[in-house]
Amino acid sequence: MSGIVIEVKSKAGEQVQLGDELVVLEAMKLETVIKAEVNGVIAHVFIREGQQSDAGQLLMTIAETTQAEMNIVSQNEQEQSLRSPGLEDLVQRKSFLYDDARPEATAKRKSKGKNSARENIALLTDPGSFVEYGGLTLAAQRSRKSEEELIQKTPADGIVTGIATIHEDIYGEASAQVMVLAYDYTVLAGTQGFMGHKKTDRMLQLASQRLLPIILFAEGGGGRPGDTDFQGVGGLDVKTFYLFARLSGLVPRIAIIGGYCFAGNASLAGCADIIIATRDSAIGMGGPAMIEGGGLGKYHPSEVGPSDVQSQNGVIDVLVENENDAIHLARQYLGYFQGRMEDWKCSNQEELRKMIPANRRRTYDVRKVIKSISDTDSFLELRKDFGRNMIVGMTRIEGRPLGLIANNPSQGGGAIDSDAADKASKLIQICEAFGMPLLSLCDTPGIMVGPEAEHAATVRHANRMFIIGSKATVPIFTIVTRRAYGLGSMAMAGGSFHVPHFTVSWPTGEFGGMGLEGAVKLGFRRELKAAENESERETLYEKLLAEAYAKGSAINTASYLEIDDVIDPADTRRWISMGLNSIDRKDHLKGNGNLIDAW
Repeated sequence: MSGIVIEVKSKAGEQVQLGDELVVLEAMKLETVIKAEVNGVIAHVFIREGQQSDAGQLLMTIAETTQAEMNIVSQNEQEQSLRSPGLEDLVQRKSFLYDDARPEATAKRKSKGKNSARENIALLTDPGSFVEYGGLTLAAQRSRKSEEELIQKTPADGIVTGIATIHEDIYGEASAQVMVLAYDYTVLAGTQGFMGHKKTDRMLQLASQRLLPIILFAEGGGGRPGDTDFQGVGGLDVKTFYLFARLSGLVPRIAIIGGYCFAGNASLAGCADIIIATRDSAIGMGGPAMIEGGGLGKYHPSEVGPSDVQSQNGVIDVLVENENDAIHLARQYLGYFQGRMEDWKCSNQEELRKMIPANRRRTYDVRKVIKSISDTDSFLELRKDFGRNMIVGMTRIEGRPLGLIANNPSQGGGAIDSDAADKASKLIQICEAFGMPLLSLCDTPGIMVGPEAEHAATVRHANRMFIIGSKATVPIFTIVTRRAYGLGSMAMAGGSFHVPHFTVSWPTGEFGGMGLEGAVKLGFRRELKAAENESERETLYEKLLAEAYAKGSAINTASYLEIDDVIDPADTRRWISMGLNSIDRKDHLKGNGNLIDAW
């Protein structure tokens, strides 16, 4: 029968039993329930809710035996659907694309606890939405191997590419379309071949034309020396890296790494806006063979850029346990650029009043402050193990996405060192490129000083925040939770407290051109030196310090209009919401092409 699909009750990968309801069709105002006739696993879903289904159309298939059969429609079912000349040959050829066509390679992958490239795509994208481009591509090795061998061993030339949707049910198709590029490690170790580059270039050009976000599964060994079917020397005229880099600031680009990622694969990942990697990953600009060939020694792949190194040095933005977690977080990160979420909740905002210790010298957990201000479970922290003096990430207020930077008083007192400045600067660039407002939580003694700090080129790195902040056109919302001293506090506000859409303080705010203790010792050095004894000097110091505290209090600072107001911490979300409501923009964030540093 024909009808309208009004409900799809099962998706690919789900276990079903005899009699389970699978699909509901509506025809002539009556609903018909299609039920499972066998026990098994849903292999493929060919329809979507709201779609017209023709009589005799295949709706979904059930694999009755192994998990591998999820990835391909059974031969019998294929034969039943053949309706035109040549289609049988096409179905036969495309059957080699799927995992169960290469059981040994698939089994080896599974033995390492890894998903296949196609399984990762299925987990990432909306069910049935992935449309593959270039699946019939073979490795450029026809002069070395037979076509039959290439079909069997080099499907898609080791990179699966196509267009799909993510979160279409939440944001609608226009906001949900993405480009997916997935290197297949079971095909020549996920290396980059001549035809693979050609296919990737085609997809990147499409992504540029249609402004599609890109999710790149980058695991692989880099350039492939074994391709012979082209005229050239080093292939240095390939445009893949150029095209991917040019998309910086135009579309969100997410790299996922679930294993070894070297050379060209690592270069693409390094150009992405963020890298999400598993703990067993290793990322390097050259793999063991290249290192040994350069006379630099012999190393196991796991020794080249392991995740603990790459997480601490800032290469990895989000470190996760496995590929499934990486895919979940990639979907979450992409969601910040897809629009506003209508359903949201938050914690009791009165709890914010208790989060800053009465003892001004006592540290506190600023992540609790961030999570309390944010919509429940909406904060995603980036580069957690790098630049620990600063916390950056994405969050939501009343369902609307924002970037966030916050000083971390539990690490280095929240002073802005070189790494912290680099970390915040890149987040500001991401916000500026995509028109995303920025929330800044300020509690800093200033920019890090001292001989050790200067070894880290702080003079250059820290002042990136002034340069990048001064160019930002997105609204900045600055909230001082406690200390706002010197140049560091100004950097947290885009360069000046009168640059942000608003700059407000909690009652615990303290303000000064530098740390108040240092200001008293420096500004009143003469008077302190003139004291007759140590006791008198200490008494005078405490008196001058108390006066400095009073002068630098939040309320007194607001009386000089250096900040816009002093607010009840429980009103923080209300202020942010006011700022968001004053912005005239569409929920779907589109890139303006502004550069986002790789660093």
